Amino acid sequence: MSYNFFAYLSRMRYITRWSLMRNALDENIQEHSHMVAVLAHALGVIRRDIFGIDCDPAEYAAVALYHDCSEILTGDLPTPIKYHSPEIREAYAQIEQLACDKLRSTLPEELRSAFNDVMDGETAARCHDLVKAADKLSAYIKCIEERKTGNDEFLSAEKQTRAALEQSELPEVRYFLDNFIPAFELTLDELGTIE
Repeated sequence: MSYNFFAYLSRMRYITRWSLMRNALDENIQEHSHMVAVLAHALGVIRRDIFGIDCDPAEYAAVALYHDCSEILTGDLPTPIKYHSPEIREAYAQIEQLACDKLRSTLPEELRSAFNDVMDGETAARCHDLVKAADKLSAYIKCIEERKTGNDEFLSAEKQTRAALEQSELPEVRYFLDNFIPAFELTLDELGTIE
């Protein structure tokens, strides 16, 4: 018997993000999920090593890798629509849950609980705050990168996303904003060489 789960995941590269906006740099949900996983892992390390809160950064990375996997079946619904009203948010949450259930059904029975855990189970719930913050940071970085190409289409999104990050109560987010975001404004020459 052949199982389709990973073949579905490989199709994440075909789901484009930011579909309502003109992009200088296209981004798909596979690329986005990778960046969110990197950022979620970093926030977990900051939580553990800077703020002394016991956690497993690898769990944050794993949850982030799967945080948008439902979009393989649903597509990426633009944010202004997805969050337009509580009714739409609730309906879309149900659609996302159905999509996750359908994806998990393409795994062998013995593996489903492990993927349930990182897709929408206990680990996903435990990691939700930092993964959501990493998702927002990824969007902010995308806006910076678009602006740097001369694309003004993302200026409003950049301002709104920065304001949302500034309002975060998570100290890990403030630490990341202060210590890592400024480097995203630099060119490769300004970043310098690694010695």
